[in-house]
Amino acid sequence: MSPPRKARTPARRNTPFRPPAKAVQPRTGRSGERAAESVGVPENNLSGPVPRRRDKRAPAAAEETIKLQKALADAGFGSRRELEEWIAAGRVSVNGQPAHVGQRIGAADKVRVNGRLVHLRLAAERRQRVLLYHKPEGEIVSRDDPQGRISVFDKLPKMRGGRWIAVGRLDVNSCGLMVLTNDGALAEQLMHPRSEIEREYAVRVVGELSQQNKLRLTEGVELEDGPAHFGRLIDGGGEGTNRWYRVTIAEGRNREVRRMFEAVGVTVSRLMRVRYGPIQMPPRLKRGMFLELEPAEVATLLRHIPAVRSAPKMPKPIEETEE
Repeated sequence: MSPPRKARTPARRNTPFRPPAKAVQPRTGRSGERAAESVGVPENNLSGPVPRRRDKRAPAAAEETIKLQKALADAGFGSRRELEEWIAAGRVSVNGQPAHVGQRIGAADKVRVNGRLVHLRLAAERRQRVLLYHKPEGEIVSRDDPQGRISVFDKLPKMRGGRWIAVGRLDVNSCGLMVLTNDGALAEQLMHPRSEIEREYAVRVVGELSQQNKLRLTEGVELEDGPAHFGRLIDGGGEGTNRWYRVTIAEGRNREVRRMFEAVGVTVSRLMRVRYGPIQMPPRLKRGMFLELEPAEVATLLRHIPAVRSAPKMPKPIEETEE
């Protein structure tokens, strides 16, 4: 008679998951009673109910909400003013009901525009993105143009669930560095006059500035929308009738740099933005090219942006002006 075979132990699998532990069966004595030491219950409490533990789970966090018109604007459906008109006209619904201006929505709400379901991402679900673009002359910074001119937004990479927001504008005859982001709050912080973020321009003018005109431009000239001045004005050289200057301003009023030179009788023949706050235009960023910042670079940028000083609420939203 051959000896009995030994039971084979299954080989362990190379897996990060462990099988669930086997349930421990309580031991019983001769009388069928539970052994107290097997379940960890005191012997004098065998016949009574086991006390329940209180549920100490943390309360659920409040759901993040956002205004409907802002969520739609961030997704690229139009400006907030346009979308408020759409909502008032009944073109937008939330969970099958007509929406109203100022309504707040959450991640679980179903939004339809003209009957079509749209997917909106709240701010917490969006990664902050920053794009640098070298704008050539001849392109406009607008999504709608009756003349059909080329827009900078036609050249940018497409974005799902959001849109690129221009941080300040450059007019059609200006070129240079443009900063764009998908975060409306970041764009407002970068553009807000109270942030006092400095912009630097290389300006070519016809003729040469006199010492008196240089003094006027740095001390202040009067424009139709108020006084303005350059923080710095540096001679950049040049030949013949064309002279270059480097200037800085800490605000972005409409065509402000050009109007300041015109106020002293000098015509600007070329205007190029070369710096916006801590962002310098990279030398490798050629005309018509874009470059997206890495997440670590975006984090560095956020650390260098000054916080907007508290002030009374503006009666109108900040407009993107052409500098």
